[in-house]
Amino acid sequence: MATDVVLLGTGTPRTVPGSSGPATAVIADGTPYVFDCGPGVAIQLSSGFHHGIEGLALAGVEHVFITHLHSDHTLGLASLMLTPWMFGRAVPLVVRGPLGTAAMARHVAAAYEADVAKRIHSEPLEPGGHAVVATDIGPGVVHEDDRVSVEAFAVEHGDWVAAVHGPTPALGYRVRSADRTVVISGDTGPFPSMEATYGGCDVLVHEVYSSAGLVSRPPRWRAYHERAHTSGETLGRLAARLQPGILVLTHQLLWNTPEGDLVDEVAGVYDGVVRYGRDLDVI
Repeated sequence: MATDVVLLGTGTPRTVPGSSGPATAVIADGTPYVFDCGPGVAIQLSSGFHHGIEGLALAGVEHVFITHLHSDHTLGLASLMLTPWMFGRAVPLVVRGPLGTAAMARHVAAAYEADVAKRIHSEPLEPGGHAVVATDIGPGVVHEDDRVSVEAFAVEHGDWVAAVHGPTPALGYRVRSADRTVVISGDTGPFPSMEATYGGCDVLVHEVYSSAGLVSRPPRWRAYHERAHTSGETLGRLAARLQPGILVLTHQLLWNTPEGDLVDEVAGVYDGVVRYGRDLDVI
């Protein structure tokens, strides 16, 4: 069994040409598991497949894991519910994410009831391929099959918990396969158990911001980003302690800082392998 990590989208809420919304695929033994579904995710899956990444066939997308419900991580949910149906998916899409995920999926499905009804009436599509089974989850093992085990863990993405009803953590995910352990941070600021939570991974896919770029932001935004996201230097120091096989930078908040400067922030305190993530990179 071989496990690949594909960066479907490395972008942020502020759109940048060439970077789709946040989404990462872990392909284990040819089967894709998609983490987050930012804008453009279905097109990115199709593009990757047409460029020879066989595990990204749209009909094979059956499992989606959402880190948190910010729009840049979820705007592509409708496309993952419906577009693979056009390619022959015959089973429901299974979606897992923090509290509110199931309600979001129900509302998305309701929004497209007319589309689904018309297609069922007039097109020979596979029955059930448009459906979605969505579950709200918390920390712990949330999926296991004969290829992977997926464990969710709570992260600290600013005041997300306080902004909604109930204990709704933003989540990260640890994916274990026969040959690799992959950690996907989602959006997060530093939290006390980071080192223990991320430890022992072969690939760490982590969000990051440029400290140099942060200086250009207004004070209230600087305070928010310092609380809700992770600086290059902080991430580098963490990686120096963890020593992942490869550190992949994604969801890069640059604020007009050159990409190389952000990499230098990380590499200045970490001498391991650092990769600046770009859309459709295969790790």
